[in-house]
Amino acid sequence: MQMNDSQRIPASREKVWAALNDPDVLRRCIPGCESLEKTAPHEMTATVIFKVGPIKATFGGKVTLSDLDPPNGYRISGEGAGGVAGYAKGGATVTLTAEGPDVTILTYEVDAQIGGKLAQLGGRLIDSTAKKLAGQFFESFGEVVGSAAVA
Repeated sequence: MQMNDSQRIPASREKVWAALNDPDVLRRCIPGCESLEKTAPHEMTATVIFKVGPIKATFGGKVTLSDLDPPNGYRISGEGAGGVAGYAKGGATVTLTAEGPDVTILTYEVDAQIGGKLAQLGGRLIDSTAKKLAGQFFESFGEVVGSAAVA
C-alpha cells in the first residue's frame, strides 16, 4: 500500500523539524500511541493500539530515522508485531519546504505492508484505515506544532 499527501503547518521549518524529532510530540500525535521512547539518537521503541475493522491489537515495535537532511526531511521506518493480529512494517519519506518564515509544507510518501489476520480483512478496509490514521496524525501534528505549545 502506498499513499502521499501534504500538510500546511503554520510554523517555521526549523520548528517543524524539531517536532518531527521529538518523541513527546510524536507520542501525542500518533493515533493509539501508548508509549514512544528514544533508545538511540535515531531509534525509538513504540507501543501502539490499532483497531482495524473487528480486529484490535497492541503493536510493539521499533522506529528508525534515516537519510537525515536537517531541516529538509528524513525517512522514518518502522516495524511492529501485534501477536495473532499480525505484523505491520513500512516507512515514510518526509520533506519539509518553507513557504515563508512561519509556514512549512510537510509532504509525505508512505509505503506499508501488513500480514497475518490484518491482511485478511481486505485491501479497501486496510487502505481506508491507513489513510484515516495518517490523516489524523498529520492533522494533530499540524495543530500541535502550529500552536504556541511547542517551542
